Amino acid sequence: MSAVSPGGGRCLLISLNTCRDPYAVFPLGLAHVDAALRRAGFETQWLDWQYEREQLAARLESWSPHFVGLSLRNIDDVLIQRQETFFQGLGGICRLIRSHSAAPIILGGSGFSIFPAELLELSGADYGIQGEAEATLPRLLQHLSRGEDVFSLPGLVYRRNGVVVCNPPAQGMNLTHLPQPTHPAESVEWYLSHSSMLNVQTQRGCVYRCCYCTYPLIEGRTLRPRPPEEVAEELAALEAAGARYFFVVDSVFNGSPEHAAAVCEAMLRKNIRMNWGCFLRPAGLTDELARLLARAGLQHVEFGTDSFSDAVLAEYGKHFDFAEVLRCSRLVHEAGMDACHFLICGGPGETEATLEESFRNSEQLPAGVILPVVGMRIYPGTPLQARAVQEGFLAPNASLLEPRYYVSPGLTAEKIETRLQEFSQKSRRWITREAPPAFLAMVERLRKRGAAGPLWSYYSWLSRFDAAGTPPA
Repeated sequence: MSAVSPGGGRCLLISLNTCRDPYAVFPLGLAHVDAALRRAGFETQWLDWQYEREQLAARLESWSPHFVGLSLRNIDDVLIQRQETFFQGLGGICRLIRSHSAAPIILGGSGFSIFPAELLELSGADYGIQGEAEATLPRLLQHLSRGEDVFSLPGLVYRRNGVVVCNPPAQGMNLTHLPQPTHPAESVEWYLSHSSMLNVQTQRGCVYRCCYCTYPLIEGRTLRPRPPEEVAEELAALEAAGARYFFVVDSVFNGSPEHAAAVCEAMLRKNIRMNWGCFLRPAGLTDELARLLARAGLQHVEFGTDSFSDAVLAEYGKHFDFAEVLRCSRLVHEAGMDACHFLICGGPGETEATLEESFRNSEQLPAGVILPVVGMRIYPGTPLQARAVQEGFLAPNASLLEPRYYVSPGLTAEKIETRLQEFSQKSRRWITREAPPAFLAMVERLRKRGAAGPLWSYYSWLSRFDAAGTPPA
């Protein structure tokens, strides 16, 4: 590694996410880390694996970074039908970097934080950071620049005598005055042209205990809000950069109704005109908040409903029932927003009878589409992993890096898929197949005309036309 000044150095940040289904997602986590490094005095450049992977060798040779950071957002697509993974090329990427640079390689990202030891071992990288990196990564690079000990840093993943060691992550950082994420013009242009949207995070943490979910493991169980005015400032910058639509990536935007309302009010004061989407919990929503969300531009709601059967909802740890789902769905519909419900079919407690109950109950929903998946992806550290071990489905020390799925005893993935296909024949709300090429071509034409928003919203749009789904010319 070339000499580094004590005040900083050059760091090449690489977003490794290649997933484009249903659309490419701007690397917001990397953008926050980039801003933190710049504030700490480091010079940074980005390289995005989505559209410039061929430039890696040339960039390493021409810029000669002192450090290289790799961000892994996704482990896999969580779909039992495809089981596509996104970590298999890590070792090859690290070897390519080493063939052109002596810079230390540091892994991070939400995907890495779920499997830190296994991914450090698989990749051959020098270090990793588990959890939030905005504070730890600048400190790590500063210590390395000065030749100081790094092994007590929170969240650091490293090797000691050939064994991978994972330091406990830091306590959740205070997000007040978190530096505004960087948005390189080239990156903004690419993502707007390929997905029509950018994204924002207004808070971190999740207080809920869904049996399968990794959000509490990655972000902690305490909600940590960003100041609403700072969120509005960030949105104004996105709008000025050309964005017409954004998505809120919080685990659930209404985890704190007070925070959600405060962000909406800040957006209205800032005169943000973009439409947007978010994840909402279908519980605790009031008519007042629903109307405020709509006034602030919320157009598309994604409900993490998981099931329309009360027995299954209880097994999943959702702590709401279908009556509450129906009430919240009606509030969203009456406020003029479009909605979809994500379902996980075949998890704990699911039976053929509960599948039929979910279908019958879905007919009561006022509008929107239903997006079911088969089976429940098992991640380490979740209640689902403990249950799978207790039931003998999974060995206690089984690696989960390669996808493993829980399917309720008495059901099979094939049986569930067959029933879902039958449901979709009875109700066009149930979207169970991948979008056909003709539909994707139509969406692309609409986006070129200025339409924006998530892919499922176009299904919902089509449902307003004739039973054959024929769109207007």
